[in-house]
Amino acid sequence: MDELRTLFQTFPVFLYTTTGILGLIVGSFLNVVIHRLPKMLENDWKSQCRSFLDIENQEDKQAANYNLVLPGSHCPHCGHQITALENIPIVSFLLQGGKCRGCSRPISKSYPLIEALSAILAVAISWRFGFGWPTLFALLLTWALIALTFIDLDHQLLPDNITLPFLWMGLFVNIFTLFSPLKDAVIGAIAGYLFLWTIFQLFKLATGKEGMGYGDFKLYALFGAWLGWQILPLTILMASFVGAIVGLFNILFRGQGRNQPIPFGPFLAAAGWVALMWGEQLNRVYLHIAKIPN
Repeated sequence: MDELRTLFQTFPVFLYTTTGILGLIVGSFLNVVIHRLPKMLENDWKSQCRSFLDIENQEDKQAANYNLVLPGSHCPHCGHQITALENIPIVSFLLQGGKCRGCSRPISKSYPLIEALSAILAVAISWRFGFGWPTLFALLLTWALIALTFIDLDHQLLPDNITLPFLWMGLFVNIFTLFSPLKDAVIGAIAGYLFLWTIFQLFKLATGKEGMGYGDFKLYALFGAWLGWQILPLTILMASFVGAIVGLFNILFRGQGRNQPIPFGPFLAAAGWVALMWGEQLNRVYLHIAKIPN
């Protein structure tokens, strides 16, 4: 461990290269999670409904064999099984010209995009935190946020399977004050959830509509658990500002209706990641601008 620390501190390019390659590999797995986890949850929900109604169905057996491992990766159009050589992050996409070898249909550009994003953010994390435990856990959180972002964009869903374990992980790592004192982390988790829950209830009371989902409450609580309650105001301000800009852009230039829902999770995830990287510095700037003594 000490030898690795010395090596990476002396030649940080080795650390950046290692985390970048790891990011590409994890990004490939994240593509599987983003594509399959919502379907797995849907299958589970349908299975529970049929069980409650005492209905037998062949789909339950098929759903049992559908997870993050089975069936093997294949083309959704022709069923062509993806080989190991066809599954090298980014490289395979480029060598195949972005097309399936079986049917020559285009492969979604989201696959190399997610792999590249995973690698770039991994390198940024290692540059920010260096070699050590903060980097390891910050990487895990970053990859979870990528999965949550793209699932929410596709399905307007922030699965508890990801948010809740990472909320508890945030409290665990702060037992050792990795990112925040434990007291601040516990208060942050509680405050994060209650703040958005209160906004949700007030909005529903005023309009009769639901302005956001419960997944947003849990994601905000997650950031409180990781970074402490002090970072919550800055995070929600950044997320709301960017969300408002994107919403206005969609209305003015893409003809999107005012009542068409926009997932808030991606903006919250991006703001939380920025807070993870530079939250303390940004908080000082925010407090200075707002003339709030720190």
